[in-house]
Amino acid sequence: MRWKVAILTASDAGSRGEREDTSAQVIRELIEEEMNGEIIEYRIVPDEKDEIMAGLIEMTDYFKADLILTTGGTGLAVRDVTPEATLSVIDREAPGFAEAMRMSSLQKTRRAMLSRAVSGIRGKTLIINLPGSPKGVSENLSAIMDQLPHALAILTGREGDHGREA
Repeated sequence: MRWKVAILTASDAGSRGEREDTSAQVIRELIEEEMNGEIIEYRIVPDEKDEIMAGLIEMTDYFKADLILTTGGTGLAVRDVTPEATLSVIDREAPGFAEAMRMSSLQKTRRAMLSRAVSGIRGKTLIINLPGSPKGVSENLSAIMDQLPHALAILTGREGDHGREA
């Protein structure tokens, strides 16, 4: 099964072209290689709540992504507003993904507790916030990768809650 995946990077420097978006490249590689996903949309926006929200809404409502992975803006800095933007556009939270990522990361660094990443559902799209660093993206996405296909199958109605075809 091929999943439609969108990537949204929240980065002031990246949106101005001052920094290469290597975190999105890590997401792309992991999604294509580990999950048979197709990247259908990618964009970089500044760390502005309204712009992040607009990108998430367009990726769900227009591009019909099954999964949106954000990178950046999940820390404690004043401009880190990705979690707030995500919470503003989702219909329901799906906290297990963010919890699993934090638990996994805490085994590597105590700084993982500073992550404010959230995960939730808008319509039939799963939205998950990832950290901004390539290493953080790789570690966090790897921590949940094995559960994403099943979660997406349930969310999109391709499979029942217990793994049976719907």
